[in-house]
Amino acid sequence: MSDIPTAPPTPADSPVPPNDAGMSAAELAEAKKYGRRELACTVADMAIDVVYLGLMAFWGARLVDQWLLDAWPAMRNDWARLSGIYLVVMGLHYAVSFPLSVYAGHFLEHQFGLSRQTLTRWLRRYVLKNILVTGFGWLLMVGLFAIIWWIGPWWWLVAAATTFVVTILLGQLVPVIVLPLFYKVEPLADQDLADRFARLTRGTSLKVGGVFRVGISAETSKANAMLTGLGNTRRVLLGDTLLDDFTPAEIEVVLAHEIGHHVHHHVAQLIGFGLFSSGLSFYLCDRVLVAWVTAQQGNFDYAHVPPYALPLIMFATTAIALVASPLRNALSRRFETQADRYALAATGAPAAFHTAFARLAQQNKADPDPSRLEVWLLHDHPPIADRLALATMPGVKPDARP
Repeated sequence: MSDIPTAPPTPADSPVPPNDAGMSAAELAEAKKYGRRELACTVADMAIDVVYLGLMAFWGARLVDQWLLDAWPAMRNDWARLSGIYLVVMGLHYAVSFPLSVYAGHFLEHQFGLSRQTLTRWLRRYVLKNILVTGFGWLLMVGLFAIIWWIGPWWWLVAAATTFVVTILLGQLVPVIVLPLFYKVEPLADQDLADRFARLTRGTSLKVGGVFRVGISAETSKANAMLTGLGNTRRVLLGDTLLDDFTPAEIEVVLAHEIGHHVHHHVAQLIGFGLFSSGLSFYLCDRVLVAWVTAQQGNFDYAHVPPYALPLIMFATTAIALVASPLRNALSRRFETQADRYALAATGAPAAFHTAFARLAQQNKADPDPSRLEVWLLHDHPPIADRLALATMPGVKPDARP
């Protein structure tokens, strides 16, 4: 448990301030403290990204570019220098952000009793994740500059279409290739839950490769579930912490929620939104790129965009994504509410819905009612209090089955 001082435990017979998640005063205080620290880490991480990439874009990139030219004759090749600049930028970024990463990802989670990882295991996961991110990012950046150099003024449109294709491919590959690198994934053996899932999917046109148990308990006490993948790789993933700690009726509600995302075509809508937003982002990035390179060199030629413009593109896309994130989060929250409503209608189990999400709040130490500004800016899921309120809305019928 946490080694951070919290409010003293509430005696069993003392009054507890009411809250929809059923938390005691001590639990609620700890959840809010964890939420505040997690929020501070999130904001700090965003600030580090923007400030660091801004410094690299407008000051450091040309120094790195010149250093590479002076140090290695092979770097006179634009492709080699582009790769060199990318690796330097990413390496320095990991160095700058590492203290926050290790605090937020390891120490903070341990302080609040949410992590079961040793520091050594966390470091191994951190290194593996960043190797994958760096390698995939290198492919994207090299591909992006190839499009800019070869396509010219319409590169932003081609880049958006390419991003769409990459998103589809990743949606198919991540569940079967990337996820097993980090977690043990195995078919769900519980026949009762399998029957419940079959009953819920009947008549929905949902075709999945199965329901899978994901071994996250070795790392965290948090519970989680998701509908992931596309086409033949679509599957429902249930964390073993969810399967071991929740009742079958509560898990059925979670399954119904994930099915609701399919019924409402949320994945397709999110991909469409991503296509539109990436096109707009790349177009705005093009305007910034043209203006900045022209100011630096006195002219602009798409075929000769300098490799040192790479951090500028990274900075521009990051800044645009941050500005657009409230809209993207609002859309995601709307989808989550639709899936919640579907789960209530499909299961006819408002009591199980209520206890499932109350248990999620308690087990994940989630603040059930954070500030509206925080939700608007940063949250892609509705607050737990809002989700619990759905179960008591007029027209919601009592639980129909166990």
